[in-house]
Amino acid sequence: MALITKLTRLTLASCILLTSITAVADQTAPKRIIALSPHSVELLYSLGVGDRIVGTISHADYPEQAKSIEVIGDYKGITLEKVIALKPDLIVTWSGGNKINQIEQIKQLGFTVVDSNPQSLTEIASNIRHLGNATGQVEQANKIAAGFERELAEITAKYQKKAPIKTFYQLWSKPLMTISEQSWISQYISRCGGINVFADTKTAYPKVSVENVLLSGAEVILVPRDKQTRDHELFNWEQWQLLPAVKNNHIYYPNATILHRPTPRVIEPMREVCEQINRAR
Repeated sequence: MALITKLTRLTLASCILLTSITAVADQTAPKRIIALSPHSVELLYSLGVGDRIVGTISHADYPEQAKSIEVIGDYKGITLEKVIALKPDLIVTWSGGNKINQIEQIKQLGFTVVDSNPQSLTEIASNIRHLGNATGQVEQANKIAAGFERELAEITAKYQKKAPIKTFYQLWSKPLMTISEQSWISQYISRCGGINVFADTKTAYPKVSVENVLLSGAEVILVPRDKQTRDHELFNWEQWQLLPAVKNNHIYYPNATILHRPTPRVIEPMREVCEQINRAR
């Protein structure tokens, strides 16, 4: 009986301690967040703290609730006066998309800052955990990150070692632009068992000519589509029948809105890209 009483007391003590730790975590977790990228807004909602976001930049449109967040800037820059007025206790910057001098100014103003700038598919998972630590949502972050890592590994294992397919990724049409292996987007091609025909280009997003593409012998052309890249429709590859991708009808239009945003939602359009490349085998 004495042993049972002792065990009960230990259990109660553990519950009280856990409750206290949770309470402290809730008190220290940020309550007002500014998220300066569409992808960080999406990730914060997935972590369950989207209702704490008080400011963001343009194109933060997922989930639907994100459209009601106050917009305080865009790719050209943010309004620092609005940042100050919103009194955030956490600002999630985007070093790959925000102006570096403005990020430095934000830090100099004394705000708590964490950066969200995944540079690879695997970094999506580490970024989720990073944001989970910053917002007190560690358990949820680990769950989401682990699920993403599992699905990414499954897709990679299924396609990466298949017969390589020469792939041209048309990032933009006017001027004609693509991606090199320096761009994290190129990992969709490599993990799907494709070969990026401009992988070795010195810049991440090089301009290329039609002649360059024809000489590459591309077997698949991927033309990512979203509202900003609708000019792709004006570029007519059908006139270049000597290119294997054109001759064999392997021109595809993946969803750029999701594919170019480093969040777990990339899994589904990535599967589509892998299947599109697979059709050329």
